[in-house]
Amino acid sequence: MPIGAFLRRIAENAPICIFPKGVNALDYSGIEQLALKHGADFIRNEPLGKYTSFRIGGNADAVIKPNSAECAVNTIKYCNETGIPYYLLGRGSNVLISDNGLRGLVIIISDAFSEISADKERLICDAGASLNKICIAAKELSLTGLEFAYGIPGTVGGALYMNAGAYGGEMKDVVEYCEFLDEGGNVRRLPVEELELSYRHSFFTEKKCVILRVALKLKKGEYDAISERMSELIAKRRNSQPLDYPSAGSTFKRPQGDFAARLIEASGLKGYSCGGAEVSVKHSGFVINKGNASFSDVMGVINGVKEKVYSDSGVMLECEVLILE
Repeated sequence: MPIGAFLRRIAENAPICIFPKGVNALDYSGIEQLALKHGADFIRNEPLGKYTSFRIGGNADAVIKPNSAECAVNTIKYCNETGIPYYLLGRGSNVLISDNGLRGLVIIISDAFSEISADKERLICDAGASLNKICIAAKELSLTGLEFAYGIPGTVGGALYMNAGAYGGEMKDVVEYCEFLDEGGNVRRLPVEELELSYRHSFFTEKKCVILRVALKLKKGEYDAISERMSELIAKRRNSQPLDYPSAGSTFKRPQGDFAARLIEASGLKGYSCGGAEVSVKHSGFVINKGNASFSDVMGVINGVKEKVYSDSGVMLECEVLILE
């Protein structure tokens, strides 16, 4: 998200490349045939940096880009049956991947699986649809409620997984239901009331599920007012965030009763750098790739910030970026 074991499950608890001793190779021929059957893209030894907003990451053994819910479900089932480790990735907007790459299959749920359909005041979105694409679709239909999400990078699946939010709005405010593949391989639907949405948390955070489709319940509004609000919020983002540099957005979660950016700035860490990675001087809540930063550079900045802030304030910042290594 980051869709399946999306984002954090993608990063931390999804089947994370665990191999028996003596295993040197994995057979991806079955995945390749599955991709061919569905007309989906399949690539071996693929660099992952181009799939993340940080522009950092080594090669994956193989990548598949599902183009339908059926393709995604069949891919996951095949991996589970054969023991092939897999990671799920949306637009990689909240992920930092090691320069050593990832051993296993990376399932990219993004543009190839991103259809949006409208049913009166409801938008039904494939998990790979970008938030920007959905916001524009809502505007064109004069549907209001989603303006807060305009400019948030990533897919609707990833946004639901993390209950993304900004400017006073959150996904929990607009989601009606979600369809997903559960841990038993069954396609299920849950209403928003059962999705356990809270700050950067959802039903999926502790479960190995694959988000397939999200229904958003909006309200009829005025096109001009919606357009004006979207323009206002994107201007705020551009003025306050370092959008000219690759990053994963806000690097740290908001500590209770405070803000990560305030604590970082109070510790004199604006501009703090390691190699090509730097705490943004425009917004200290962002660690940016200032120029050819490596995974180690970014981790050096993250760890340095955590140590200094803890030393100065007693607050241990928690990383919001999902780290894959």
